[in-house]
Amino acid sequence: MNKPIIFSIDDDPQVSRAISRDLKSQYSAEYKIISTTSANEALEALTDLKNSSDTVALFLVDQRMPEMEGVDFLHKAIKIYPDAKRVLLTAYSDTVAAIKAINDVQLDYYLMKPWNPPEEKLFPVISDLLDDWQGHYTPDFKGIKLIGYQFSPKSHEIRDYLAGNLIPYRWFDMTSNAEAKTLLDVNNLNDNDLPVIIYEDGTYAAKPTIRQVAEKTGFNPQIKNEIYDVVIIGAGPAGLAAAVYGSSEGLKTLLIERRAPGGQAGTSSRIENYLGFPAGLSGADLTRRAITQATRLGAEFLSPREVSEIRQKDGYKTIVLDDGPEIVSRSVVITTGVDYRKLEVKGVENFTGAGIYYGAATTEAAACKDKEVFVIGGGNSAGQAAMYLSKFAKKVHIIIRRDDLTATMSAYLISQIDLSPNIEVLPNTEIIEVTGHNCLEKLVLVNVKTKEQTTYGASALYIFIGAKPYTDWIKLDIIKNNKEFIETGRDLTVYDSFQKIWKLKRDPYLLETSCPGIFAAGDVRAGAMNRVASAVGEGSMAISFVHKYLAEV
Repeated sequence: MNKPIIFSIDDDPQVSRAISRDLKSQYSAEYKIISTTSANEALEALTDLKNSSDTVALFLVDQRMPEMEGVDFLHKAIKIYPDAKRVLLTAYSDTVAAIKAINDVQLDYYLMKPWNPPEEKLFPVISDLLDDWQGHYTPDFKGIKLIGYQFSPKSHEIRDYLAGNLIPYRWFDMTSNAEAKTLLDVNNLNDNDLPVIIYEDGTYAAKPTIRQVAEKTGFNPQIKNEIYDVVIIGAGPAGLAAAVYGSSEGLKTLLIERRAPGGQAGTSSRIENYLGFPAGLSGADLTRRAITQATRLGAEFLSPREVSEIRQKDGYKTIVLDDGPEIVSRSVVITTGVDYRKLEVKGVENFTGAGIYYGAATTEAAACKDKEVFVIGGGNSAGQAAMYLSKFAKKVHIIIRRDDLTATMSAYLISQIDLSPNIEVLPNTEIIEVTGHNCLEKLVLVNVKTKEQTTYGASALYIFIGAKPYTDWIKLDIIKNNKEFIETGRDLTVYDSFQKIWKLKRDPYLLETSCPGIFAAGDVRAGAMNRVASAVGEGSMAISFVHKYLAEV
């Protein structure tokens, strides 16, 4: 953590040097001493310091300066650092102005020039003020700051990206955080510039794209190798496992992710049935461990970058990224997983990201404190989300079409839900409309058996209504089933088109697609078990087949 700052301003260079020398001799062990002869230069520096989360403990300002008087400077400075102590340096003739400043800028003290000896006339005053300041000082968050509105889809997108990539940040909601407006004001920004992200180095960006945030935070490195042994597309559990095993076994391994690592599992608040973690672990924790492991073993990670197509020529695979660069690899493992299906209900599109969220959206959970929230879906992801939200919300309602949860949810989750007093299951129910002004406010529900309609007040709706594979981008002759999941191994032989595509004498390996050297693992694969453990198993298994394939070519 940076030291708090004592900031002195005096237009006389000789006086400025003297005051800086005395302050450093007494306080440099605990405070950073900054001195300048220009009031305007000092004000500019304060903006950078504020953006960088540096803290000013005390201002020591000369009253008579040509650019502006000391009292005028303090008027402006306290808007940026309202808690800093304020001391005015005055000549005998300035005492009237100093006394007036006690009321105008809540001046803490005024010192007469000269202050010799400092042991008697300077240090006792400054030390007393600093002791008082330390008693009320709380260190500021040192890291990325994001300023915006709670129900802004663009703000939600950036928050989701930062959280998904495990990048620490602090959220400043314009409607509830007084410092949010201060940060905008000191940077000469307004509501039209939101969302605004202020980076740790003090620079900022208004309405940044995810790509810009990634480049600034170092999560979008350049491609290092001309040819890779294996490129893994998708950083869910299967992709992360493939990256760990590929890199640990000496393969030049590249992992590409279009959003954030972890996939749907990465957004899970608690995974309780993963082997080796009896107390459970969060999806974010599992993701963090896997990314750390893969990169330590040598895997490269490219995110957020989207693959637009794969081409094959002479046994090599060319992976084309959405912004044009091409990556050459000897083999490919597709682990792109699934996307949540869209809820086709009147009004949903209007409030997506503004009270309606696909998946767990744990970044928004704290905003649900003491409010009524709804989860639609009866699978484990929905149950885990409901349990997590119940820690914050006044009431969590689970909407399902079936009579109960037994056919779709694990028994341990059902038991937990039954024991949670603020979770209610609404069986035989559908949503027919959502309404609101700037954000979600109400849900209109219907009982599918009785046709009775009920309107509920709702602060948030989390959607878990099944998933579809993310395979729309694949243009190669990779055979998919009628639900667009990728077929692999011996299941390919039932398709009439397989013999036209497959020209090798051997049969496809267990996880190999209809294109030799291209494998599929995890939820994107037809017949997958849709469990984290099985996805991890398939991802590691895919690398063993990659080795066999590479030995052939």
